[in-house]
Amino acid sequence: MKTITSAANPSFRQWKQLADSARARKKNGETLLEGMHLVAAWQASYGMPTGVWVSEGGLKRPEIAGWLAANQRLLLRAEAEIFCSPDTLFCKLADTETPAGILARINLPKPPDSPLADADTLLLDGIQDPGNLGCLLRTAVAAGFSQTLLATGSTSAWSPKVLRAGQGAHFQLKIYEAADLAAFLRRFKGESLAATINDAEPLHTAHWPCAAPLAWIFGAEGQGISAAVLKEAQQRVCIAMPGGMESLNVSAAAAVCLFESLRRRDAIESQT
Repeated sequence: MKTITSAANPSFRQWKQLADSARARKKNGETLLEGMHLVAAWQASYGMPTGVWVSEGGLKRPEIAGWLAANQRLLLRAEAEIFCSPDTLFCKLADTETPAGILARINLPKPPDSPLADADTLLLDGIQDPGNLGCLLRTAVAAGFSQTLLATGSTSAWSPKVLRAGQGAHFQLKIYEAADLAAFLRRFKGESLAATINDAEPLHTAHWPCAAPLAWIFGAEGQGISAAVLKEAQQRVCIAMPGGMESLNVSAAAAVCLFESLRRRDAIESQT
């Protein structure tokens, strides 16, 4: 374990770039995970990270010290760099106000070249808020969806803020960024449903073949789904809101729609 005490250290500068710059993350094909939960979730799906950075305070936490001790040989075998720094320096790398005491450096997973045209898919058109995007990915995994496509203009799926909000969902999804949603919908072999408030059928009365693969489409709250993508959707669906609110947060709306899909499938399976 190497001790780093200066922000001028070359290793610190490299990690700082990954922490702060979407361009650096894209160029290097790397990102940072913050917190023991995400580090353990990554390990369960992909093995050891390429680097670990802990704070002096983090080393005193049983879950971090225990993980390092239990995985020392695996980290060495993976040639992972391990750094330790004073809490004040670590805080400059961390993305949270109260840092968790451990960061991991990982290579971004690469999905297959082309998304499947017959798998349940979440399509996201212009989602900007990192918290919303992380929650959307988490909801997709919880509802059994296997892949997500993000249109150009969406926030980066692999930013530290989105990763933290996703709570490990990233590692169970195939994520395609800068995707052409309209082109994907044209070749999709299932039912595509756009969540929108314009010319839409209420969710509770809308009909679709429950056994078919589903592509649910959601847009940013301000602009909604783009006209080009909306044109390719087979159905437009809205959520009835008798309480008078004009709209729901996009992550809340997605949870309602995706789990309604799941409920309908479960109901059909229970009858057979």
